Amino acid sequence: QVQLVESGGGSVQAGGSLRLSCVASPKTYQSMCMAWFRQAPGKEREGVAVLDGDGSKTYADSVKGRFTISKDNAKNTLYLQMNSLEPEDTAMYFCAVDIPPCDRLIKPGYGGSWSTDWGQGTQVTVSS
Repeated sequence: QVQLVESGGGSVQAGGSLRLSCVASPKTYQSMCMAWFRQAPGKEREGVAVLDGDGSKTYADSVKGRFTISKDNAKNTLYLQMNSLEPEDTAMYFCAVDIPPCDRLIKPGYGGSWSTDWGQGTQVTVSS
């Protein structure tokens, strides 16, 4: 089991930026999927960005062009750079590690499974 600790959430105005961080321990295998999910009150958890073992990145349509997922292998840290934030981005954001295939993590309705390790979440609030 992988321990994941997120940080970087906060409150910003619409149009602002935040960078979320997620430190994983122990170090994850290169082949694993690493992802960011979010869950707003009253809504299902949804995948917003996925990084797979070969470095490919996939984004939910709602965040394409605004969010960027990346990883620092030396620090075993996953990032989510969020720009041009909108009130609709307000949610609890979770870091996740899962087994391939990675593309299922971004599909609507996938909220994790027995194979998913989760962080505790970090709150992002965007005001208009």
